[in-house]
Amino acid sequence: MLQHRYCHCLLLLGNLLFCLGTFLSILATDTLADTPLLQEGKRTVFQRVVSNPGAVLYADPQGKMVSGKPRTFTSYYVYARQGDMIRVGVTTTKAQGWLKTNAATEWPQAITMVFTDQMGRQPVLFFKDHQALEELCSADSIKDTIEQYVTLFRKNVKLPSDCPVIASEPFDEEGQVSQKDFYLLPVINIDRQFSDSGTQLLEVACLDPGIADTKKDEKAMVEEKNTSAIGMRTGIVFVVDTTKSMRPYIEQTKEIIRNVFDRMQSSPAKDKIAFAVIAFRSRPELGPGTEYNAKVVSDFTTVSERAKLEDLLSGLEETKASTHTFDEDSLAGVKMAVDSLQWDMVDGKIILLVTDAGPLSGPQDKRLADTKKDRSSTTGMTSESMADYLRTNGIFLTALHVKTPQGKNDHPYAEKSYRELARLSNGRSSYLAIEAKTTAEGEARFRSVGKTIADIFCKIAENQIRGAQASRPKIQDERKELSAEDQARQIAEACGYAMQLRFVGDRKKTTAPHVVKAWIADSDLTSLEEHPDNAPLPAVEAAVLLTKTQLSQLRMQLDTIINTAEKAFLQDSENFNFYEQLISAAAQMSRDPSSFSNAPNANLAQKGVLLEVLDGLPYKSRVLGFQQEDWTNMTTGDKEQFIKRLKGLVREYEEFDRDNTHWEGFGGTEANDLSFRVPLRSLP
Repeated sequence: MLQHRYCHCLLLLGNLLFCLGTFLSILATDTLADTPLLQEGKRTVFQRVVSNPGAVLYADPQGKMVSGKPRTFTSYYVYARQGDMIRVGVTTTKAQGWLKTNAATEWPQAITMVFTDQMGRQPVLFFKDHQALEELCSADSIKDTIEQYVTLFRKNVKLPSDCPVIASEPFDEEGQVSQKDFYLLPVINIDRQFSDSGTQLLEVACLDPGIADTKKDEKAMVEEKNTSAIGMRTGIVFVVDTTKSMRPYIEQTKEIIRNVFDRMQSSPAKDKIAFAVIAFRSRPELGPGTEYNAKVVSDFTTVSERAKLEDLLSGLEETKASTHTFDEDSLAGVKMAVDSLQWDMVDGKIILLVTDAGPLSGPQDKRLADTKKDRSSTTGMTSESMADYLRTNGIFLTALHVKTPQGKNDHPYAEKSYRELARLSNGRSSYLAIEAKTTAEGEARFRSVGKTIADIFCKIAENQIRGAQASRPKIQDERKELSAEDQARQIAEACGYAMQLRFVGDRKKTTAPHVVKAWIADSDLTSLEEHPDNAPLPAVEAAVLLTKTQLSQLRMQLDTIINTAEKAFLQDSENFNFYEQLISAAAQMSRDPSSFSNAPNANLAQKGVLLEVLDGLPYKSRVLGFQQEDWTNMTTGDKEQFIKRLKGLVREYEEFDRDNTHWEGFGGTEANDLSFRVPLRSLP
């Protein structure tokens, strides 16, 4: 009897302890901090992970209660770590549940890669380990080895067990990975042993848009089936300088459009080419008779609307007055084309910029405002930031720079600016110089180049209607001197090919391969072997995932640096210590001045002047490593360029913020936690 009571008491005690343990576990879970964990050595940068395929989200740290399955490759903040479990959330204000540590991949720097446009490069191959990729880079014939792997994937057969390649970027017939869906290619490790040749080896974690449902609906399947029959609609926009010296080229532009319409009138693809025209001059307030800065002459029109376009083109005329300086506001014309035209009417997006002058140079200079010397653009953007804006909007720009004797002194500046503006994701530039030592020579060259470009896009439209597959353009030797017509042909073929792959990828909703972990090369190794003296074609480009809050903070921090630099520039006094004034101004603007570091060797991120997330990123930043003597050692021109570039970045961030299509919340709904892939080149 006593033994029975003793056992009963033990049972009651066990149940009580179990309940107490459960209660304490729940209490511990409930009382965990609702702030993510900081990365080691950081004051503001949180720990992050990316969920792996098949990950399960649990409601408790014991992994007993399932609360759901997250989308594959969701970006999470880490709130707590207990044994083999981590507490995670998609926002910085609330945890959602627990993941097993082996169901997530650490992502310390939020660096992600983005596929470049395929303009002659091979698709990216994913290697199962570092050694396999390293051996490829040291192979006797890289091209032959890659072609063996490519053949395997093209045949769509089961891969041999000893094959070092486990996945591939989609091939031509599948198109480019759809840019309409946000996808992640997080970087875990970087091997720079081949960096002298322009290539880095990257260990990447997960790769998949992870957002679009893999089951295609009936409408999507019909679209995919009819992709070749529908054909890509190409929108070609002429952004034309309509100042006094441009009359012959304005008339030639009209003639090129008319000739295309003549050709396409009886073509089965006649509704697949649409033209739009933007005119630009300069800032009217600085030049009497300038009339306008930039204006839409015509939105997209096709052959069927020819009469309407002809009527509108009659208003495309040169000004009779001289503008305030030789350079014109071409960037305003480009931005108006991006912002004001009905791009949703077309699939392929092309801008042809036609001018004989350099661009007004970026952000406004306060010292020169409202004077005849003011050379600032109304956009406040530099050529580099405008190029990023074009690429974000999926637009290819070719700059047709007419080099007349009158603009001889302006040619070096204009060429440098337009090469940057026309920079493509493959590292090349679609800049074309039109030599015009005489008006007759300039007209003839411009007419020939314009006809070459127009013919190629007409052929692309007609080939697509017939169901012909796009042909990959050959990799060209940059050192080889070509005629303007041959350059135009190469540029149009490369851009046209990339546009077709985008079109097919978007129609087929092409996704990236499912890869949990692999090694890739960041450039096309084939191009490196074929033309070793040229820069290799980049296969991916780096971006950093920044939240709305971080981007807003970075913009304000750059404003502080700009204001301090302009103050130092205006005072030009040895008594004004730019470096100390900058740190003081940044501390005053901060909500937590105590977070600023006094360490003498710390960079601006470590000191608290710039986002701490920038510290440790694999890029060279003149601003981040700024030291006390740097400002003093700058020339006047260097200081102007320093300020101008930062102003251009601020304007670029403002455009990112207004972008409604490229922000991702990974399931979260809080606006401040939405993330944007900011190109590494767009960081200060």
